[in-house]
Amino acid sequence: MRLRFVFGLTALVLAAPASAQERPMTWLDIQEIARPGSWTPSPDGFSMLYTVSTPDWQEDEPQTDLYMVSLRDGLPSSRRLTFTEDYDETAPAWSPDVGFFVFLSDRGEDDQEQLYMMRPDGGEARKITEVPEGVSDFAFSPDNEWLVFRSGESGMEQLHALDFDALRSALDEGTDALAQAPVQLTEEPAGIDSWDFAPDGSAIYFNRPDHYDESEEKRLEAGFTVDIRNAETPLSQLYRLDLGTQVVQQLTSDPQVSVDRFEVSPDGAWIGFNGGSTERYERNITGAGLYRDLFLMETATGTVERLTENYEVSESGLSFSPDSRWIAFSGPDDLTRYTMTENRIYLRETADRGGDFRKLGEDFDNSLRVGFWSEDGSTVYFNAGVKVTTQLHALDTSTGEVRQVTDERAALSVERDEDSGVLLINYSDPETPPTVYTVASLDEVDDRSAWVQLVDANPQVDEMALGREVEVEWTSSDGNTVGGVLVYPVGYQEGTRYPLIVAIHGGPASADILRFNGGYGAQVYAGAGYAVLKPNYRGSRNYGNAHRTDIVGDYFTMGYEDIMTGVDHLIDEGIVDPDRMGVLGWSAGGHWSNWILTQTDRFKAISSGAGTMNWISMYAQSDVQRNRQFYIGDEFLYEDFDPYWDQSPLKYIANAKTPTMIHVVEGDPRVPSPQSVELHMALKKLGVDTELFMYPGRSHGIPDARNRLVKSVSEMAWMDYYVRGMGNKFDWEMVLETLEEAEESQVISDGAGQGEN
Repeated sequence: MRLRFVFGLTALVLAAPASAQERPMTWLDIQEIARPGSWTPSPDGFSMLYTVSTPDWQEDEPQTDLYMVSLRDGLPSSRRLTFTEDYDETAPAWSPDVGFFVFLSDRGEDDQEQLYMMRPDGGEARKITEVPEGVSDFAFSPDNEWLVFRSGESGMEQLHALDFDALRSALDEGTDALAQAPVQLTEEPAGIDSWDFAPDGSAIYFNRPDHYDESEEKRLEAGFTVDIRNAETPLSQLYRLDLGTQVVQQLTSDPQVSVDRFEVSPDGAWIGFNGGSTERYERNITGAGLYRDLFLMETATGTVERLTENYEVSESGLSFSPDSRWIAFSGPDDLTRYTMTENRIYLRETADRGGDFRKLGEDFDNSLRVGFWSEDGSTVYFNAGVKVTTQLHALDTSTGEVRQVTDERAALSVERDEDSGVLLINYSDPETPPTVYTVASLDEVDDRSAWVQLVDANPQVDEMALGREVEVEWTSSDGNTVGGVLVYPVGYQEGTRYPLIVAIHGGPASADILRFNGGYGAQVYAGAGYAVLKPNYRGSRNYGNAHRTDIVGDYFTMGYEDIMTGVDHLIDEGIVDPDRMGVLGWSAGGHWSNWILTQTDRFKAISSGAGTMNWISMYAQSDVQRNRQFYIGDEFLYEDFDPYWDQSPLKYIANAKTPTMIHVVEGDPRVPSPQSVELHMALKKLGVDTELFMYPGRSHGIPDARNRLVKSVSEMAWMDYYVRGMGNKFDWEMVLETLEEAEESQVISDGAGQGEN
């Protein structure tokens, strides 16, 4: 049974395929893309476990199974290990001796996630835990003694352990693994948050809140569901559990520091951690990371060194070299005040107490983050964007020089598994859904012929006709070069002008790149005969620091010029029909859609998703403020309203003439729905065609898969109707029909995939 759509070109099966073997992509195709993940190489480097999640978009509950593949033989050796169609198997982990692996599954009667083990050669999975609240996470100890897991009521999760040898014996002898009762390792007054082993397996480090708020639990049980914003929350400290004696020792006690995340050095001599603000407001906002500083503890003495002390500056990625000699972190180019400039890597010898950090990568006009180290600590590898691609880079820790390692026309990221040393290449290009490769050594990463493909979760894509996707560049009104991605219509014919969709990415510090179906389902539009431009306007990353920060103090002007000159470039090239153009975007893309609405009538239709109208009200309504202040010109709102009002689309709303569809999640914390309500009301009062879609939820994106489908289908219908003068204008009856099951999909032919004049 398939759903039936009646939105002109948006039928589930589009007519006029490019060839007898291929057909254009549909919205339902996007919903059915499987997602591989959880890459877990075996410690011996011979095999890899991974998961594949198959969407059930109607129920919005993807089903996940386990697979295994040979790292040497690659894709032909891939084999499915679990077949539970109604349950999920996730988070696989190899036993240290590679004799079995453990995973989480909800296949029990109570739907709680429990631990199961299985041999790599297959056979039945064997349940090894049966704890009332299920298992949150787990890991094997480095000394092969324990399998430790976290379990308990929310807010009171504790650590428990199973004996490794007993598990192995139960598997070998066929006895009941559940006969081994887990040992409770902790009995803390509040739940364990993050935890990790000492490298020798002798201890576990963890952090937890100072106390558990029982009154909070009681008020909820009593039905008092009021949401108290910025309510008091307990601070968190760092602890050490000795696995031999099971004695817990508190390691931090600074009343001015709340321990958030920590990293244990490879030799166990050091612990680096983030210390958060003790102010309740600063601990409970989305931008809480701004108010964290970095600290370093010597485990032998408990001595703590404060590494940074800079209010409103965000450092991240604290990392030790493999020999623990060096410590590094990532932070903005200016560590003294809030900026959204490119990040650098800061490095010093770990034991150099009080020493200065060296700033590395100053000549690299992009952001650096610690990915993984070379074994000798001489090089830090990281992935970074290069215009419309992402590539692996290498930072020389002695000279600070950066070199680009790969050069693929794709979205590419390389990571190294810490336990096995296996290199994994996460990869996607315009014709390849996300997949993963491996390569024998870093010396071969730049040689595509040396890659071994491990996963192909979406072979059905080979049957689809895709529009050619290329990098495009043009000159903006101020003479600067701007770039982006152009998707040609399926069946493109040179000399024919096509309708255009301008798909504007969010962020704004993001970028559209050459990856599979990026940018609001661009390939579906291409299959229906549209060209799609995805501009990396001023404010986007991957084009250098100046490009990224040119919008500071004047949020819209240069970005708008970049977008419009990109459109003009495609018109001048003879690709686009200037009388048939639409624009859409979400988040920052919605901001720009609203600005375009108030600045020009060149577009026939607009779809605004989670876009701002009024920066003044947006400042207080949103869950982020500091970055808004930075972009508007770093003027504090309550001391100077004028910059915020001057850059608000609402100030110019009387200019609006373009039919505009509006989409927003009702409880969106980032761009709250009143911004969209205000736009909708203004357009109604001005007599401009408009519709408002208010989706249930409390997230910045549409949480329900069915509603995401409705958004895509109705949005395309809006574009078809106003841009191309075809199909049916949206109404609620059409939306309801997307939920109706029918014996057959309706096939509609309106020249899909054909060039139009």
